[in-house]
This record gives sequence, C-alpha cells and structure tokens, in this order.
Amino acid sequence: MSTIPWQDRPENSKDVMWRYSENPIIDRYSIPSSNSIFNSAVVPFGDGYAGVFRCDNKAVQMNIFAGFSKDGINWDINHEPIEMKSGNTEMIESAYKYDPRVVWIEDRYWITWCNGYNGPTIGIGYTFDFKEFFQCENAFLPFNRNGVLFPQKINGKYAMLSRPSDNGHTPFGDIWISYSPDMKYWGEHRLVMKPSPFEKSAWQCTKVGAGPIPILTDEGWLMIYHGVINTCNGFRYAMGSALLETDAPDQVKYRTQPYLLGPAETYEMVGDVPNVVFPCAALHDFEEDKLAVYYGAADTHVAIAFGKLSEVIQFTKDNSL
Repeated sequence: MSTIPWQDRPENSKDVMWRYSENPIIDRYSIPSSNSIFNSAVVPFGDGYAGVFRCDNKAVQMNIFAGFSKDGINWDINHEPIEMKSGNTEMIESAYKYDPRVVWIEDRYWITWCNGYNGPTIGIGYTFDFKEFFQCENAFLPFNRNGVLFPQKINGKYAMLSRPSDNGHTPFGDIWISYSPDMKYWGEHRLVMKPSPFEKSAWQCTKVGAGPIPILTDEGWLMIYHGVINTCNGFRYAMGSALLETDAPDQVKYRTQPYLLGPAETYEMVGDVPNVVFPCAALHDFEEDKLAVYYGAADTHVAIAFGKLSEVIQFTKDNSL
C-alpha cells in the first residue's frame, strides 16, 4: 500500500494539527450531479485507497457514493450512488443516506451512515470490493446519528459509538457506546462522554459526536470527535480528541479542553453551512508517527489535516478537561 497522505508542518507553525496547503481536496462539484461533497470516509484498499462519500445532489437529496484514489488526495468518485442489496435483512429502505464511516473488521469493510427510516438512525452495510454493497438492519431506533464502529471486537463483541438525537438539528448530544454479538442486535448502551460545561470548554458545550474510526494506541483508543457550540450566528463545529480505556471504552481517560482544529480558513467558514470542521475519517502510520484526518468543511467540501500521532496523544493528555 502507498504511504498515507502527508505534508510536513509549515515553518513557524506551533499547531498540533495543520491543514493541507492545497485544501479542499474534493470540490463541491467534483461529480456532475453534486451540490456538495463532504463528511466522507476513507480506508486503505489494494495499492491505494477507497472511500464512501456524501454527495448531496442539486435537489439536495443526500446519498453515498464510492470512490477510489492512488494517493488519498486525488479522487475518482463514481457518478451514481451506491446501490444496496439485502445483507442480513430484507428491509433496506432509505429515505436518505449521509455522513458515512468505513472500517475493515475481520473479513470485510463495514459502512455506517445516518439512514433515513422514519427519521435519522444508524444504517449498517458491508462490502468486500467497493463495487457490491449489502445493507443490514439499522442499528438503533430513530433518532440517532454519528455511528462509528471500532475496528475490532471488544470483549468478544462488536462495538459502536453513536449520538442519540432528535429529528432535527439537535440542540443537544452525548456520545454513547453499544455492543452487538452479530452486527444485527445491539444493546448494553453506555454513556461515554457529554458536552462540557460552557465555562470550562465552550467550543464543545452544546453537543459532541464521534468522528473517524477510533485508533488503538498504547494509551488507549484515540477518538477524534467533533464538538459544537451554539453561537448567536448558529452552530460552530470544531475537532477535538480523547483517549478511551482499551477494554472499557465507555471510560474516558483524557479529553482535550482546547480544540485541535476549528473553522478558520475561508473554505471552512463559508459554504452551505458556515463554520464547520467535521472529521469523518483518519489514516495513521505508527512507524512514521503520522495521522491524516479527513473532514467536511462548511458542509461543502472535503479537506484534510495532518498531525504527529505521538503529539496528538501527548496534547490530549497535557490539555485534558
């Protein structure tokens, strides 16, 4: 597999994470039908990368599309949305699909997304080749968003983070974890993390939600997440990090008080939804101490940011709530 996308920290930068100088890497009009492409997932695949992309069309119908890349930066996204076949269920109704995540577990790539079934809930599917896709039972009752699977079983069970919500743009949100023996039936729901008190860390005081697939490190599970503050100009989304206990990931060891990356560039502050940094995927290389995080910018484009894994972990420990 090719090395993960990377660009060295800019000279004179002290930031723990920094943006790719050629951001955004995927423009809103990268396929003929699209109004916007953002909040998308990327994984190593073959000698390059594959991805599942949120592409809202010009009627602003939300759907997910497969794409491929040799270098993780330049992408060829299919012009037609993913067509699902029945997996472990015959019920594969979807009024919409958005904000996908993708992870390899055991013998296949699993996809989760926000699925429209009488309101938003967590859809689950899988693929072996990113050409044929199979949809499974929804994980939870509506209303829920931000379903993020762990890349391996925990205590013999599949594990997923999520954020129970309401039917609209939720003015609240906690991160929960749930477990399943078979990717069909989910239970053992446990609270992981709540928004912070306003006076302690206002950027994440309204809601929090899991972002990319958690990364297992010597310090525990590194969870990149988004936090939201409700300002006089609407919601503002930024990116933080937390470390969860390895065998009990409902236990938070450390959690960033300052954000890692917040909306500051024009492509993050101006778009269909201004002031949004929304992480959905991460590539990592332990040997080279590299982390590349893909994020949606202003609900319009896909961008990427880089950091040293060891520095992100240390920053999380040194700047914890």
